Amino acid sequence: MLTLSNLSPHPGSRKQKKRLGRGQGSGRGKTAARGQNGAKSRSGYSVKPGFEGGQMPLQRRLPKRGFTNIFKKQYSIVNVQDLDCFEAGTRVDRGALISRGLVGKNDQLIKLLGKGEINKALTVSFDKVSTGARAKIEGASGSIENSEK
Repeated sequence: MLTLSNLSPHPGSRKQKKRLGRGQGSGRGKTAARGQNGAKSRSGYSVKPGFEGGQMPLQRRLPKRGFTNIFKKQYSIVNVQDLDCFEAGTRVDRGALISRGLVGKNDQLIKLLGKGEINKALTVSFDKVSTGARAKIEGASGSIENSEK
């Protein structure tokens, strides 16, 4: 019967690692199978990512293109249909969206877009509101506070 006390791997499935540099008679002595000279024969050698043996690496051969604007504003998108989870007469702002899980707590700017329908009167306060979303909120007798178009 097989129990934890007599478990062992199949014969031949586990091998001892080769012991290098243990004298000339071992067959792997002297240079310990590392060859004669060069960086790979020395201890502590590691190749850098992208290193191609001294050849000009690929990331330096390819041309640079375009421009990355480091001041670009990244907006989190919320649609009008997402606001349906709030009660009528509620003030919907960044904190309310975070508590409902509609945006992340690290999202800085929020934009309201007009996808979907809404029938509740809500007071919304976002960084930007699209024209379609503005028409739908005001059509449901809601209001929009301090936001850009």
